[in-house]
Amino acid sequence: MRSLLTKTAGLTCLFALTVTGCSAGSGGSAGSLDAAPPATGRAASPQATGKASRTSYAPYVSATTASDTDSAGSPTTYNLAFVISDGSTCTPKWNGTYAIGDSAVKNRIDALKKSGATVRVSFGGASGKELAATCGSVSALAKAYGRALDAAGAEQADFDIEGDELTDSASVALRSQAIRQLQQQRPDLTVSFTLPVMPSGLDDDGVALLESANTYDVRVSTVDLMTMNYGESYTGDMGAYAITAANAAHAQLKKVFGLSDAATWQGMALTSMIGVNDVAGETFTLSDATQVRAFAEEKKIAWVSMWSAFRDRPCRKGESAQDDAATDCSGVSQSAGAFAAAFAE
Repeated sequence: MRSLLTKTAGLTCLFALTVTGCSAGSGGSAGSLDAAPPATGRAASPQATGKASRTSYAPYVSATTASDTDSAGSPTTYNLAFVISDGSTCTPKWNGTYAIGDSAVKNRIDALKKSGATVRVSFGGASGKELAATCGSVSALAKAYGRALDAAGAEQADFDIEGDELTDSASVALRSQAIRQLQQQRPDLTVSFTLPVMPSGLDDDGVALLESANTYDVRVSTVDLMTMNYGESYTGDMGAYAITAANAAHAQLKKVFGLSDAATWQGMALTSMIGVNDVAGETFTLSDATQVRAFAEEKKIAWVSMWSAFRDRPCRKGESAQDDAATDCSGVSQSAGAFAAAFAE
C-alpha cells in the first residue's frame, strides 16, 4: 500500500502452532497462527477452541492526520500507517518525517483509543525505506521497532513488506531475527505480515518471507493479504478476485504453517483498496466490500481492512478522474463512511 509521505501521494518449524481464539493481541479477532512453546518435529495442527468468532474490522488510518471517517464502522483495531526509516539511518519515523515521540501524533493515537479500540503499528508500506533496509544489526532493528511500539502504546506489530523490500533476502532475514528478539523481550507481542497477493496467490518472495519467519521462530499471528492492484489484465469483479486470491493463498499458508483448514482461515486477513485502484480498470465497489465481508464471516477470517479510512468518502469535483486513484477519496459514488459500514456489518 502506498505511503503517506505526501498528502497526494511447508516447513519443519519447531513450534506447535495453536489457535488461541479471541485475544486482545488480535484486536478482538478470532484465531491466529500464534506459536506455543517449542516442540520437536513438524508444526502440529492446532485444534479449534469452539469459541464463537467474528471477523473484526481494522482499517488502515494515517498515524499523523485525523479523518472524519476514521471511526466509521466502529473499528476494533486501527492499523497505523506507517513507520519507516528517516531515510538512511536506523531511526524510525512516522511516514519517514514525524519523530516517533511527536506529541501531536501521540495525541492523535490517544484519541483513536478512546473508543476502546487497540492500535497496531504498521512498519513498511510501498514508499520509503523499511527499517530492515537501514538498520545494521538485529539488536538495532529490534530496538527501532520497539521504540515505535512503545510510542504508540501498542502490543501489535504489522509488517507491510512489498516491492524491493520483499525481494531483498538479506533484509528479510534480518527482520525475522529482529522480530524474534522483540518477541522474546515482549511475550505478548502479536505479529502480522501484510503481503501483496494475486488471484493465483502469494508470489515466491511472499512465501519465502513467511518461510524465513518460520526459520527464525517468529510467532506469526496473522497473514494479511493485499487484495488489490493485480495488473491491467484483471479488470473484472474485484470482490471475486479477492476471494479467488484468498482461496489460493489459503493452500499456501496451510502448507507453510502446517495448519488445519479452519486454523489457516482464522490466521488470514484481507485488505482491499476501496474505490478506484492504482491500476487502470480496477475499481473496488461497495458491493465488492459486502461480498468480501460475507466471505470473511463464512470462513471466520481474522479481520478485514481497507486502504484506507481517509479514502472512505466521495471525491469532490475535479479531485479524481476515472482510473486515477486519489489519496483522500475513493473515486466512486458513495456516502462518507459507506465502505466502513460494509466491511464492519
